[in-house]
Amino acid sequence: MTRRFRPGLWPTLAVAALLPAMVALGFWQLHRADVKQALQEEYDARATGPAVRVEPRMQRAEDLRFYRVTVRGTYETANQIYIDNRVHQGRAGYHVVTPLRIEGSEVRLLVNRGWLPLGPDRAQLPPAPVPAGVQDVVGIATVPSDKPFRLGAEAMLRDDGQTLWQHMDLARFAGDVRYPVQPVLVLLDPDSAAGGLTREWSRLDAGIAVHHGYAFQWFMLAATLLAIYLFLGWRRRGAQAGDA
Repeated sequence: MTRRFRPGLWPTLAVAALLPAMVALGFWQLHRADVKQALQEEYDARATGPAVRVEPRMQRAEDLRFYRVTVRGTYETANQIYIDNRVHQGRAGYHVVTPLRIEGSEVRLLVNRGWLPLGPDRAQLPPAPVPAGVQDVVGIATVPSDKPFRLGAEAMLRDDGQTLWQHMDLARFAGDVRYPVQPVLVLLDPDSAAGGLTREWSRLDAGIAVHHGYAFQWFMLAATLLAIYLFLGWRRRGAQAGDA
């Protein structure tokens, strides 16, 4: 018996509506990947170019973000923050964010000095000694997400430097203190002597692979839909005659 292509009306309408949409979504994800590729190149260029000096006045986040920056100032223990649930080489611990008073001004810059392991008792934060005196800080300026997932409200800032937060909230910090705060968080260079903690930062990632993965999924769904449509559309002529 021979076969011929006899798709039904409703399957044809469904494929006509869904197939172009799936393909379009796949190409849109590829476009997003191209946009993120350009952003990744900007990340890399800024991070590996000449260091930008953080000035003793308020600056825009865009003027500093993703650049390797340098600044001179003094760390302050008051309002230091421990960021919980940070893992290094399989061990749980904290990131320690310390305000740096920029030399010659009242402006502060928040510096992530690195990772610290959990202490013997989670109810007591481990000590994170702050380097004394004027420090020359070098690192990558970042802007933490302003919409992180939270299980509840963060604690109030404490003057003893023992504040525990789940995420770094620059806006919250700036609103709780009485001095101006630069709108970036600096990830201290791993080789810097101005920190005293463990630092092993991941490369800033624009998320290109995510969009490639989504594009692959949409194209595979489109191919699967088309294959099913073609498979079900081919029917034996004898079967069609018997159905009649």
